[in-house]
Amino acid sequence: MVLAELGNKITGALRSMANNTFVDEAVLDNCLKDIATALLQADINIKLVKQLRDNVKRAVQIEDMASGLNKRKVIEKAVFSELCSMLDPDTEPYELKKGRSNVVMFVGLQGNGKTTTCTKYAYANKRKGYRPAMICADTFRAGAFDQLKQNCTKAGIPFYGSYTETDPAAIAAAGVQRFREERYDLIIVDTSGRHKQEDALFEEMREIEEAVKPDCIVFVIDGSVGQAAYDQALAFKQTVPVGAVIVTKLDGHAKGGGALSAVAATDSPIIYIGTGEHIDEFEQFHTKSFVSRLLGLGDWTGFMDKITDVIPEDQQPELLEKLQGGVFTMRILYEQYANIMKMGPMGQIMSMIPGFGQDLIPKGAEQASQERMKHFMTMMDSMTDQELDAQDIKIFQEDGRLERIAQGSGRSMQEVAVLISEHKRMGQLWGKMKGLKMPGKGGGMSSLNNRQNLQQMSKMLPPGMLNQMGGVGALQSLMKQLEGGKLPPGFPGMGGMM
Repeated sequence: MVLAELGNKITGALRSMANNTFVDEAVLDNCLKDIATALLQADINIKLVKQLRDNVKRAVQIEDMASGLNKRKVIEKAVFSELCSMLDPDTEPYELKKGRSNVVMFVGLQGNGKTTTCTKYAYANKRKGYRPAMICADTFRAGAFDQLKQNCTKAGIPFYGSYTETDPAAIAAAGVQRFREERYDLIIVDTSGRHKQEDALFEEMREIEEAVKPDCIVFVIDGSVGQAAYDQALAFKQTVPVGAVIVTKLDGHAKGGGALSAVAATDSPIIYIGTGEHIDEFEQFHTKSFVSRLLGLGDWTGFMDKITDVIPEDQQPELLEKLQGGVFTMRILYEQYANIMKMGPMGQIMSMIPGFGQDLIPKGAEQASQERMKHFMTMMDSMTDQELDAQDIKIFQEDGRLERIAQGSGRSMQEVAVLISEHKRMGQLWGKMKGLKMPGKGGGMSSLNNRQNLQQMSKMLPPGMLNQMGGVGALQSLMKQLEGGKLPPGFPGMGGMM
């Protein structure tokens, strides 16, 4: 997960209070000192760190607390609240409106991934049902228009630009007019950046803003910028009315805190974060969910969003129908592996489960697990329809089948045998879900939260996971999210990730 090191340090500071039999002012000060050090090491602006520390002390008032109060919980809650406040300016971002042309202008320094981010933003909203189009108003950087054309062609998004016009404001205005006439409801204007902040850059931004009158200006900032992020963000905000922030490159080893805390300088909310190079490695940002994952508390909401992304709601009833049937075929296993691969890096997915995190996955294990699933899928590609849909695994005991599958997939017979064993294991897990009552299948919330269902769900989890999740209470909270017919985060196929 992004900023995993910071999350571990803050969580460690909070847990260290458990070593003290009595929590007093000195214990609180030591805890806050460790948290402040972790934040500063992650490049969070020093003024914001001091503000967080002062606000926590003011909110806790530890000497005035009643003796029976759980002081550790109060401190943890105060820290959580202040981290959320640091990343949330309490202003709502511009909301795209259907039935009209929404003009969104992107600004930022050169090298921050602005053009790629424009494409990701367009693609993300295309999947939500909008008709995006992109305009290259960058006449400064050589090859900018070619890069935008290439990105848009891959994503299937219309584009506009010019090799001869040198006035970026004129290009932007012409592009916006054209796409408005063609009734595109999301028009994205990609502007020039510079290696450093120059008067020419800011003047150009003002001219383009005046020419297109955007509904929202998005400031794109590189997650590795560090302490300089605050001053950069402030300079952009003072030049044009920045309405939202997108932080890029949070998938690497960058500390990232500087970019995240730049939201305070712009007084604008973070709307997305870039988590990889690919067009779909782009996450919608929710402050509480992000802080929850940062502190190892999980993010069921984000997890459900991931599942909904790879399994559209109109396809979920069909999968639930299969689940209720209790029959687990090779084809179903293949579909679940494909869904897991679409969800993104396992480290990010695991960080959404309370008690888990990328740091709990051994080094190299994530890539090895991905490769293992790819090999399994290659073997299943060599199977016949009869084998994929067989309800009895004994079909693979017939002479010649395993050898044919091995030869067809370029894998060994031993590997095919491992696949058969994995299918058997997953089939047993699937069988445990057969009697689970789902919304619309006999009972709504009362059936979701009864003791029998909780016991069944707890049996499905790998050993020790229930405790790491936070116990039965956390599991019960998860099951409540099934209301409305959504798939559970532990739907069959997730076992291949553990």
